[in-house]
Amino acid sequence: MFRDEKGYRPTQQIFTEVPPKYDILNRIMTLNLDEGWRRKTAARVLEKNPSKVLDLCCGTADLTMHLARNASASTELYGLDFSHTMLERAKEKVSVFGEGRVKLIQGDAGNMPFESNFFDAVGISFGFRNLTFENPDAGLHISEVLRVLKPGGRFVIVETSQPSNAFIRWGYHQYMKYFTAPVGGLISGNKPAYDYLAYSGNHYWSVPELSEVLKKAGFSRTQGIPLFMGVSAIMIAEK
Repeated sequence: MFRDEKGYRPTQQIFTEVPPKYDILNRIMTLNLDEGWRRKTAARVLEKNPSKVLDLCCGTADLTMHLARNASASTELYGLDFSHTMLERAKEKVSVFGEGRVKLIQGDAGNMPFESNFFDAVGISFGFRNLTFENPDAGLHISEVLRVLKPGGRFVIVETSQPSNAFIRWGYHQYMKYFTAPVGGLISGNKPAYDYLAYSGNHYWSVPELSEVLKKAGFSRTQGIPLFMGVSAIMIAEK
């Protein structure tokens, strides 16, 4: 469901056209909590002082900015996204760190232009759901992350989740359906995309389910960290 006549997901239009209010919409939809979650995610990505780091599906570089602020000067930072227009906005942001500090690359998450065992850490902020939810290429996307990670490397995901408390989960689902979908659609002008985001958020994996998916895909160890009563979570998986 939630595909047009060409089979495209409605979010692809958002990520290609990049409405002017894209970044501010992220703040509104998460009650401005998302930046704190990304900051915590960046800290986990950088925890073992990695030498090469990738921000996968970097978009407009929200996670990349936190990585660049906190990584050591010797850490090589990369950002990968399929959207040229997203990357143009990302370039404007990361320019504050100086030319060449962050290497931004347009590419496919299912066929990344990197050698095997290249990165010490890969981070992704609110992009993993689009790579895996009801996506026939989900296995390919996860296997690509495994391929580009060095043995012992870590994959750090921050994504929507499912609260374990039934009442909080019900409230979260109502919020997604009756606030995120209509308000996001109204402000962005792309109602199908925010209908999809709300639907996928309400039906996405819980922390235990995501952990099981990653282990079955080949990751050896996982750790889940619930955020804001479990509506989102950080997942750390090691190769």
